[in-house]
Amino acid sequence: MIVFRAPEEVPAGFGPSVVAIGKFDGVHSGHRAVIDRARVTATEADARVVAVTFDRNPLSLLRPELCPQPLSSVDQKLAQLADAGVDATLVLTFDAALAGLEPRAFVEHVLVDALGVVTVLVGDDFRFGRGGAGDPALLQTLGAEFGFTVDVVSDVQGHGRRVSSSWVRDLLTAGDVEGAARLLGRPHAVQGEVVHGLKRGRELGFPTANLGPDAEGFIPADGVYAGWMLDHGPVDAATAAPVTRYPAAISVGTNPTFGDVDARQVEAYVIDETGLDLYGHRVQIQFVQRIRGMVAFEGIEKLVAQMNDDVDHARRALRG
Repeated sequence: MIVFRAPEEVPAGFGPSVVAIGKFDGVHSGHRAVIDRARVTATEADARVVAVTFDRNPLSLLRPELCPQPLSSVDQKLAQLADAGVDATLVLTFDAALAGLEPRAFVEHVLVDALGVVTVLVGDDFRFGRGGAGDPALLQTLGAEFGFTVDVVSDVQGHGRRVSSSWVRDLLTAGDVEGAARLLGRPHAVQGEVVHGLKRGRELGFPTANLGPDAEGFIPADGVYAGWMLDHGPVDAATAAPVTRYPAAISVGTNPTFGDVDARQVEAYVIDETGLDLYGHRVQIQFVQRIRGMVAFEGIEKLVAQMNDDVDHARRALRG
């Protein structure tokens, strides 16, 4: 997938394009329904499928007090859009200049001049341009002037509720990673570099790969989970390494038994593997099933017994 970071990076004559516009936070099943429709339209029009999105949630600038934590980083979102079948993504920097752009200028500069749009797909709650003045009706009016069509896509519903990034976030906050996976169409994941921790897991017989504090992705509720760890190799490697997938028991929280960790941590114990050296590697941790909540234990023996049980539970869960 081609990635552009500004309209000026798009080469002349890039179109025709079928464009889907949105935040695409998490690229859930609702987003993929729009992309799938764009792919069909693009095939009929012999055009490229292009996603137009932003480098941050617009609310972070417009209403920061209302801005939620993102489900995924920009890099994660780009990978998810590529997996969904998008040919190119234009990541717009959402700053004061973009926020102040009039709807007509946005359409002309971004959609028409840069992307050579033939069809635009948006949700019925789509707003664009200065002060949110643009809506699907205005977009259709401008489309008639500039020669493109507009497809307003209805929301995907589940259990009587609109599938949304907010719903996924609510499920993850409650630790319901299985429910989140159903909306996402894949396990929810966080990623980052493996860093040195307190090495307490190693002392207890369960060495863990600890993600650094700058891990990307929404971290679910504290607890123990069954999941997978994907090793992408050293962060500083000159070339991409083959990805290795390991079954894992994953801990999220502050290790309340010891009470000496202030920040929440994500750490994964690779099941049935010994001697792995993952320090400095970039890994992705996928959450499959929640085993239990995070609790403080009275003594090391009870903690270790529970950890053995957690690993057995995770092993069974991942075997299906």
